[in-house]
Amino acid sequence: MSQSPAYASLLARFTRLHRFAHLAAIAGWDQATMMPPKGNEARAAAQAELEVLMHATLTDPALAQELQQAEQEAHSEAERASLREMRREWQQANLLPAELVEAQALAGARCEHAWREQRANNDWTGFLQNFREVVKLSRQEAQLLASAQGCTPYDALMNKYEPGMKSADIDRIFGTVKVWLPGLISRVMAKQAEEKLLLPQGSFPVEQQRQLGLAVMGLLGFDFDAGRLDVSVHPFCGGVPEDVRITTRYREDDFMQSLMGIIHETGHARYEQGLPRDLLHLPVGRARSMGIHESQSLSFEMQLGRNPAFLSLISPLICQYLCDQPAFAPENLALLYSRVHPGYIRVDADELCYPAHVILRYEIEKALIEGEIEAEDIPALWDEKMQSYLGVDTRGNYRQGCLQDIHWTDGSFGYFPSYTLGAMYAAQYFAVMRRSMTDLDQRIAAGDLSVVFDWLEQNIWSQASRYPTDELVSRACGEALNPDYFRAHLEARYLG
Repeated sequence: MSQSPAYASLLARFTRLHRFAHLAAIAGWDQATMMPPKGNEARAAAQAELEVLMHATLTDPALAQELQQAEQEAHSEAERASLREMRREWQQANLLPAELVEAQALAGARCEHAWREQRANNDWTGFLQNFREVVKLSRQEAQLLASAQGCTPYDALMNKYEPGMKSADIDRIFGTVKVWLPGLISRVMAKQAEEKLLLPQGSFPVEQQRQLGLAVMGLLGFDFDAGRLDVSVHPFCGGVPEDVRITTRYREDDFMQSLMGIIHETGHARYEQGLPRDLLHLPVGRARSMGIHESQSLSFEMQLGRNPAFLSLISPLICQYLCDQPAFAPENLALLYSRVHPGYIRVDADELCYPAHVILRYEIEKALIEGEIEAEDIPALWDEKMQSYLGVDTRGNYRQGCLQDIHWTDGSFGYFPSYTLGAMYAAQYFAVMRRSMTDLDQRIAAGDLSVVFDWLEQNIWSQASRYPTDELVSRACGEALNPDYFRAHLEARYLG
């Protein structure tokens, strides 16, 4: 059936936007990995200009008329889903003035660039000078979105990353986790105190770690003709589906974190590389939400990467690229990668402690956007919650405390809940896989990872944003998000 003229015009507009976004993504990757420090002001101005251009494309009055006409003439379910996502993107853009979009881009670029050195220098006071402006502009955005959408300011920002999710839902989910998680951490630590494990003996040269990471990426199905691995201050997955850029960071005295970071980012990358190629230029062809995106990275890192079956598979690779030592025996690797020890750093946290890091950040950023606290209040709250949730003292340690994450530097408030939502989705996926494949772990140990990738490709990657999140998960798992699977997974892995 032929497309209406209005829908055809929308396709052309969103194709143009996709190409602009491509350029913005690669410029952002370069800024975080390759750009010399003195290039930041010019890059920030160029990125802000591009953001304004994209905003102008989305807010063209003719686009609104085309949307309305195309919705009346939509012939198929696929077209209606596509128009739903176009309208959502159009609505978000039209609620924000171009001046605010430009100001946020500039403020975020400046804050993030300065943060790199300020974090290294434990300089919270210096960070505040730029961060106050980021918070001010984020609150303006939140108020504009909330007034139009009839929700709280924080919910309006979270909706950008988790469409349809409310903080009331997050409060309920995280509130339950806060009840059972501390006791589980205590029981597991008591159990592990009786275990004997061997610590790896380094050092581990960066180039050898890099080669190991590339080998594991290949095992995980990463398409090197459509992406690459680099180094950044904060590991991330960027670029575009046709050219995915992932990064990690290395320490010569500890290869474990960089390797698992690569596995995590490869999960993000495989999702991007697995999105339907014929829809990449449209909003409906993009990743469904950041929670679903994190569910892919955590399917790779937590469900697969820390699985003893997978560790037995990569044990020979670790010995080949680093060195052969008793600590790299499969059973010892399983102990190493399941070790529970509360620490400072979220991205280095073990699977059990990680949710506490996320809940802490969620509670602080929600209060900040809602105006209940100011930026100056963050360190004291951080110290209080780290002590309460994990028994860790961060007083005066801004570098390993409230300066450790990149997210707040550019105003990405509302993102943090996605991490633990992603862990919950991932646990649910694998519970469903195990019901239909009772020999899943044996197949993984034998190197048959296609059973995992095929399930994810069929149920998540190929679906992109065709369905709202709850429907996507229900179609894949038979029910929407059920956090009980997450708790059951943790208890089985750590106490079973």
